[in-house]
Amino acid sequence: MPILVYAESDQGIFKKSTQELISFARAMADQMNTEVIAAVTQDPSSADLGQYGAHKVLNLENTLLSTFNAELVADALSQVARATGATTVIVSSSANSRYMAPLLAVSLEAGYVPNVIGLPETYTPITVAHNVFTNKATAFTTLQSGISILGLSKNAYGVHQYETNAEITPHEVTLTSSSVEITSLDKASNKVMIADAEVVVSAGRGLKGPENWGMIEELAEVMGAATACSKPVSDLGWRPHSEHVGQTGKPVASNLYIAIGISGAIQHLAGINSSKVKVVINTDPDAPFFKAADYGIVGDAFEIVPDLIQKLREFKAQNA
Repeated sequence: MPILVYAESDQGIFKKSTQELISFARAMADQMNTEVIAAVTQDPSSADLGQYGAHKVLNLENTLLSTFNAELVADALSQVARATGATTVIVSSSANSRYMAPLLAVSLEAGYVPNVIGLPETYTPITVAHNVFTNKATAFTTLQSGISILGLSKNAYGVHQYETNAEITPHEVTLTSSSVEITSLDKASNKVMIADAEVVVSAGRGLKGPENWGMIEELAEVMGAATACSKPVSDLGWRPHSEHVGQTGKPVASNLYIAIGISGAIQHLAGINSSKVKVVINTDPDAPFFKAADYGIVGDAFEIVPDLIQKLREFKAQNA
């Protein structure tokens, strides 16, 4: 029975998380002696997912899939799973997939485990480790359902290369209108998005006002990072809500998270706990964030950040 992967793309480009999903699925498929089928709902130009481990790529053909709609994508993937006989479906931990996966689970009468952090412990039945309690603990869950849906946490497995020439074919799905109507869609451009970022530079009320965010954006630009903020900052209107990270904002699972002028409220820490390395810069040595950080600097961000930017630019120039 093949493994089905929901291959998300953004403006014609496959996300790194999608490449990771397929690599993860391929490792599972090699253990299960089966193949990986990637389902693409918005056909990115000349993209071949075979290099990440896919054996087949199905371009799902239906005009209703031109824009993401969780109900329609779940319906389409349900049809593909039944048509291909897939008993395992792999999805990402993106906001879209977290919205869509439960709908797909209901349609397929499948078990769904989000926040998976590694390959299965067992395959018959599938037992996986996954983060729980806002990433403060790890649980092991065994899926007894006929079909299993696994939501892989970002950066949990990594991207791996394979010498596979994927068979790319169109696959028509039949869809009806959704109960959800999309009236408009605004996309940020020319910047690194939080969900895809390897490095996130985040700041809080310690910046004292929106007029001081230039150095945060400059640091992010030097590091190729995404910019983010704490909830109070977005509530005050200093930064857009799309940059709010934390338990009530966007979750972050970057390789490096730099918090500048953020005290570290429990809700914020819960949302960024999956980041591998956390660095904090704060004038208050008793700020809660220092207890969660891997590295900490007690000092004035207005002195430290400009120096850090200068040193990074010098380093990059020397290694250009």
